[in-house]
Amino acid sequence: MLFAVFRRLPISSLLQTRHLIPSVPMSDSAPRIYTRTGDKGKSSTFTGERRFKDDFVFEALGTTDELSSVLGLAREFTLENHHAFEDQLITIQSCLQDIGSCIATPKSSAKEKHQNVIQFPESNSKELEQWIDTYTNELEPLRNFILPSGGKTSSTLHMARTICRRAERRVVPLIRDEEIDPNVGVYLNRLSDFLFTLARYAAQKEGREEIIYRKPKTT
Repeated sequence: MLFAVFRRLPISSLLQTRHLIPSVPMSDSAPRIYTRTGDKGKSSTFTGERRFKDDFVFEALGTTDELSSVLGLAREFTLENHHAFEDQLITIQSCLQDIGSCIATPKSSAKEKHQNVIQFPESNSKELEQWIDTYTNELEPLRNFILPSGGKTSSTLHMARTICRRAERRVVPLIRDEEIDPNVGVYLNRLSDFLFTLARYAAQKEGREEIIYRKPKTT
């Protein structure tokens, strides 16, 4: 199995081996990107279970991966506009990798050797709260509903926020069934608040206008 080949890699990396891009020509001894093991609509959890790809586990995994990808795009806009929060976005992407490891290791099939994978520290959420408070202190109070806007950085962070909300919804069934650490849900809930705050901060720093919601006129 591919897991055995990559047993020294972080679990979150193992889960995305089919997306690895080889930097050297393939040889007989090199693992291939494709395994054909998922051609019939099933994939493996880290504990070795075979589940259909529309299982709650893989829905949650795919959504957190999607969130990390959009954050990667947001980080590129961050660099273009010389914002100082790039490292925070990288930290968040790393936390999402750890969340992926938790999701891919359902407690119902986890063994003793998996115990270090299924824990997600509460301190990650506490750090987000500190960041939220810091940026909130830099912003004008919010007095109106705003529409996703405020430039490319801000709009992309708003996009990430909505995907984060979906990721949170995807992990709720797993938390309810006690398959993953509840701290995962707490983190995603806090993360969406952080991304909303950061989107507003990015718009302010770039001098971009946030569009205020106005009720459409009826004829």
